[in-house]
Amino acid sequence: MHDSFKQTLFGVLMGCALVTQVMGQQTPARSSAASVSVWLTNPDDPAALFVKQPGTLRFDAAIKSVSDPIITVDKAQRFQSIDGFGYTLTGGSALLLSRMGPSERAALLRELFGTQGNSIGVSYLRVSIGASDLDERVFSYNDLPDGQTDPKLERFSLDPDRQYLITVLKQILAINPAIKILGSPWSPPAWMKTNGSSKGGSLKPEFYDTYAQYFVKYIRGMQAEGIHIDAVTIQNEPLHPGNNPSLLMLPEEQGLFIKKSLGPAFRAARIQTKIVLYDHNADRPDYPISILNDPEVKPYVDGSAFHLYAGPITALSEVHKAHPDKNLYFTEQWTGAPGNLKGDLGWHVKNLIIGATRNWSRTVLEWNLAADPRQQPHTPGGCTQCLGALTLDGNAVTRNSPYYVVAVASKFVRPGSVRVGSEGPDSLPNVAFLTPDKRWVLIVYNDTKTAQSFAIRENGALARTSLPAGAVGTYVWGAIRQKPSK
Repeated sequence: MHDSFKQTLFGVLMGCALVTQVMGQQTPARSSAASVSVWLTNPDDPAALFVKQPGTLRFDAAIKSVSDPIITVDKAQRFQSIDGFGYTLTGGSALLLSRMGPSERAALLRELFGTQGNSIGVSYLRVSIGASDLDERVFSYNDLPDGQTDPKLERFSLDPDRQYLITVLKQILAINPAIKILGSPWSPPAWMKTNGSSKGGSLKPEFYDTYAQYFVKYIRGMQAEGIHIDAVTIQNEPLHPGNNPSLLMLPEEQGLFIKKSLGPAFRAARIQTKIVLYDHNADRPDYPISILNDPEVKPYVDGSAFHLYAGPITALSEVHKAHPDKNLYFTEQWTGAPGNLKGDLGWHVKNLIIGATRNWSRTVLEWNLAADPRQQPHTPGGCTQCLGALTLDGNAVTRNSPYYVVAVASKFVRPGSVRVGSEGPDSLPNVAFLTPDKRWVLIVYNDTKTAQSFAIRENGALARTSLPAGAVGTYVWGAIRQKPSK
């Protein structure tokens, strides 16, 4: 082939390619059908517990109407950002994890806290400041013989947590350095309390400043271990002094403690850890509202935390309405042993994953991560029927309903996701999010006793699907491309 012919042919081919490229840019094209990945959690099928389904759904703009119910995702409506989904890592959970073989524990932690492969991407943890009732014993970081006090906290030490909890947290942070951690105390040291006991009693006013420094020392001590505490609540379940450990702290006491002691202590020490109110049931929205109504307290406070052992989940929206500039967190819900996968999964997904986030919560945390087959360890007087997300028997792992409750959201609704609008029939409770990588995630629960067919509408296109009775679907897709304007 002569060089001149080669040059002519090359020029023709390049010209054709350029024309094709320009025409492709200028010529209106049909909108592409976005594909939807579906993860099914069907409690009636052990082989379909948070499992990706074969094939994909597709949005079709040509479908104008369907006879089935429709869930509409409205990206124009934007609500709160999400901090994460996860569990309480109790001292007992850390102890059981520590008793696993190194390779088995490493594999399980990757499954829980990683984001690749079969990992579920847990992104938020709650830990106890001192012992919770699911530690093997009661302790604080400043335990003293009866009659002694230590106002300067000279005998403060995190040593009770170093053997198990801090070690496991460091292993988790190696997998997910960005995980957020919330600290919650079940009780101050007994010598700070009116009854001198780990159970019940109230914080003595003369120790408000000392207890504020206890928080400062805890946060700084954990930071020295490489563990950043993103937020603290003032007291776990402040209206339930019957647990062991526990503390009664009325709203006026909590407000005064923040205003007089904790807020100023954090400010003086330049502590950036968030202060979160309440941390108890949704039947008392007046508790955080009354504290936030005090203009001297409010600037120190990031938001309020809730459990759902009493009251409606909609109470969170009451607090949001009263103080829309403050955040909301859902921090605890137990599952009673031995558990009922179908009933527990449905209730928790409907009320927490869907209900709490639709009522402005930035987190959903299950209680607790792990227990053994006898629901141990726990303190004397602590919870004896709290089913872990995992049952750990040496290296044997059983995944219970709370594992799947968190998984349906945590894997894809990553921190920084924003809740967007979604509406559908009452029989299909749902919630939708836009993730930081610009994917859409829709979580749907079939709240009926029969299979339901339905369609998802987003940006004017429809995708048809169905869910078995009592099942949860997690639907993930990229944004539908618009038709180019003429």
